[in-house]
Amino acid sequence: QVQPVESGGGLVQAGGSLRLSCTTSGRTFSSYAMAWFRQAPGKEREFVAAISGSDGRIYYLPSVKGRFTISRDNRDNAKNTMYLQMNNLKPEDTAIYFCAARPSTLAFLTPQQYDYWGQGTQVTVSS
Repeated sequence: QVQPVESGGGLVQAGGSLRLSCTTSGRTFSSYAMAWFRQAPGKEREFVAAISGSDGRIYYLPSVKGRFTISRDNRDNAKNTMYLQMNNLKPEDTAIYFCAARPSTLAFLTPQQYDYWGQGTQVTVSS
């Protein structure tokens, strides 16, 4: 079983940057597909980015492509960590960001496909 824990959120001005981290427990991190979702007040949870467990295939929400970068560290001595580097942040990026894991090497873009979720970290972008 994998228990994701997010960190790195905060308040930043438009145009600024933040890096989110997601650490997980378990010994088979590389066999899990990982993803970031976000949820703004009054809105549904939205896919942001995903990375597969095996070949590192990456997917992005079109509005964040070119600004956000998802990556993961599968090394044995790493802390099973996934990252989301967010640059050129915009007020519309304001949301709670969630890390999710799926016990399959294939990544999917809908929240229903993910079994394990973190508690979320708040990202607020001021204009």
